Amino acid sequence: MAPHRKPVLWFAAALLLPLWTGSAHGQPARLDSIRDVFAKLHSCWKPPPRSRASPIDITVVVSFNREGAITGRPRITHESEHASDNDRLIYRVAVMEALQRCTPLPFTEALGGAIAGRPLAIPFRTSKRIPPKPREHRAWLTPKIL
Repeated sequence: MAPHRKPVLWFAAALLLPLWTGSAHGQPARLDSIRDVFAKLHSCWKPPPRSRASPIDITVVVSFNREGAITGRPRITHESEHASDNDRLIYRVAVMEALQRCTPLPFTEALGGAIAGRPLAIPFRTSKRIPPKPREHRAWLTPKIL
C-alpha cells in the first residue's frame, strides 16, 4: 500500500470508531421488527414470585408512537380463567412495570412508521400448558346402517 494512503485510512477509522463502539456501549440496539419488539418487552418482564401469586397467562394490548413511547392506556385483554383476584392484580402490576422499564422502545425509523398507532397484543405466559387429552376413537362402536 502506498505511504500516502495510510493517513486517509487512519482518519476514516478514527471517524467510524465512535459509531461502531457507540452501539456496544450505552446505546440500545434499534428494534427493526415486531419480533424484536416482543423480545425486548419479554426481556423486561419479571413475573412475581410463586410465594406472592400463582403463575397465570396474561395479555396486554398496547400502542406505540414513532418514537417508541406508549400512546393511550394499555389494556389487559386476557387472564387465565383459574386466576384469583389477588393473582390478577399482582400480574397486572408486573405487566405495567415491564412496560415502564422498557419504554420508550428504540424503534428504527422504518419500524416506528409502520407500528405507530397500531395496537399490539403482547402475551406474557408463565403457567404451564396442559396438553389436551387425545380424543379416543372408538371405531368398533360406530353404528352401521344396513
